[in-house]
Amino acid sequence: MASNPPSKCCTVGFRHDGEPTGSLVKVADKWDAYIAQPSGSQKAGKALLFLPDIIGIWQNSKLMADQLAAQGYLTVVLDIFNGDPLPINRPDDFDLMGWMTKGSTGDNPHTKEAVDPIVQAAIKELKEKYGVTKIGALGYCFGAKCLVRNMTASAPFTGIDVGFIAHPSFVDEEELAAINGPLAIAAAETDSIFPAEKRHKSEEILKETGFPYNINLYSGVTHGFAMRADLSKKPEKFAREQAFAQAVAWFEEYLE
Repeated sequence: MASNPPSKCCTVGFRHDGEPTGSLVKVADKWDAYIAQPSGSQKAGKALLFLPDIIGIWQNSKLMADQLAAQGYLTVVLDIFNGDPLPINRPDDFDLMGWMTKGSTGDNPHTKEAVDPIVQAAIKELKEKYGVTKIGALGYCFGAKCLVRNMTASAPFTGIDVGFIAHPSFVDEEELAAINGPLAIAAAETDSIFPAEKRHKSEEILKETGFPYNINLYSGVTHGFAMRADLSKKPEKFAREQAFAQAVAWFEEYLE
């Protein structure tokens, strides 16, 4: 495995201040999404698909989507959990793996078999409804696995042209090896899910793909920093801002 399964660190963090300006919509008349439209000039034919961590569509992901829209990208945050994201800061005894395999109600799993069709529906809608010809995607924690799985050359797992993932979890080595485009990674110095050995293995795999890749390691932060950092702490605020800049620069270079 190129990164370990999710654990408690995937559910903890801090809510950021701000007022989201986008809108809630439905994808394929079924799944929730948050869409942020550029207020100025929009990059023609380009869009960003935002695959969130297990907190889903919430304050922080909405604000980040608005920031991406301010860079000229139509941005869609997708509810990959079929209406069953987790509130932030779960108790220590929360059964995370049980939630992943069965969902909160016992009949709403968040397995790859359940999530991949949601991602593919969003890709289809971006192309058919919004006229998008090139799609960049961002995947945070659990969302990283969803991104990598749908960035291949093998139908039906296609449609993502350029990817950026931060503190990835649950990514299998064969999934990473199958990507079909440029991929950037933002990694935390302290991360039991994406530790140094997994990071180095990912470097080896990415090198073999032949596609451009970039891995930035941010000191003084832990898993989740790019989405749920404590912005009152200077190292976390800096790392979060630099990871965002890393993503924007990556798309500016390879999605054009």
